[in-house]
Amino acid sequence: MSRTTRLSSSLLRAAAVTGVAALTLTACGSGSGSGSSSSGSGEVKVGLITKTDTNPFFVKMKEGAEKAAKESGAQLSTAAGKFDGDNAGQVTAIENMVAAGVKGILITPSDSKAIVPAIEKARAKGVLVIALDTPTEPESAVDALFATDNLKAGELIGEYAKAAMKGKTAKIAALDLAPGVSVGVQRHDGFLKGFGATDKDVVCAQDTGGDQAKGQTAMENCLQKSPDINVVYTINEPAALGAYTALKAKGREKDVLIVSVDGGCTGTQAVKDGKIAATSQQYPLKMAAEGVKAVVTFAKDGKKASGYTDTGVTLISDKAQDGVTSKDTGYGLENCWG
Repeated sequence: MSRTTRLSSSLLRAAAVTGVAALTLTACGSGSGSGSSSSGSGEVKVGLITKTDTNPFFVKMKEGAEKAAKESGAQLSTAAGKFDGDNAGQVTAIENMVAAGVKGILITPSDSKAIVPAIEKARAKGVLVIALDTPTEPESAVDALFATDNLKAGELIGEYAKAAMKGKTAKIAALDLAPGVSVGVQRHDGFLKGFGATDKDVVCAQDTGGDQAKGQTAMENCLQKSPDINVVYTINEPAALGAYTALKAKGREKDVLIVSVDGGCTGTQAVKDGKIAATSQQYPLKMAAEGVKAVVTFAKDGKKASGYTDTGVTLISDKAQDGVTSKDTGYGLENCWG
């Protein structure tokens, strides 16, 4: 839950010290640093803040950051929201890391707009801030963005679904993320663009928060509203597996096409098992690794990363469609996360 209680300045200072002590992970090796970013041993301090620390996507992102920090001789501090959407927790983490003297912060914003004031304060103090996976609103609120092209990820599964339907009339259900979250909006819009459809062609749209149980409930609701649904777009693979469970309970799992985004190992295995027709695979480890390297470079020579860096996306399916470039689940499982 979001915090609403105002702490006294002394309590805030105490919380910052305690929080940083609990969150800091020191990588092996040594590296050069400058200014407040360096510890006594000369290591560059890098902060990583994810939406949660339980989602396999962010677990893999943390692994990528840890490996890159070790290779670069940097000191990594990590933090995460208590739940997806915990903006207050991410604000506190930024404040703690700035107080600890990090040279740069990598963040996957839970709330793309609400986090901006905290980011602006960090940048005003000379901290490089890079968004990973999820852009801020505006995108220029950070120095740089390392992320999947989520619009493209959506387009790929939209193109795939269109080809797989082979001219049949589509009755589309959209199992989305949550209102106003940029990743969810981009994937949704990309799917419709790739399919050649509009929101008017979606017979049922439900928010799932990317959660499997909520995905199942959303699919059950959609089937009640429109029993003839034959295409299901999902924000991610947990939502897709929830949809599959609901469809299977109705005996519809064989005649409804499910497409998704993420490329986690569980989701990619579900493609192999025929539960999901196709997914767009993204690469969180690469996002974090490139982010750490960018902070270390900034600490060493003052060169700031800027603009958008596309960390790649690949369509994964074992049922290739004409005119749609894809790779099979063999490739997907070799490159999955989670």
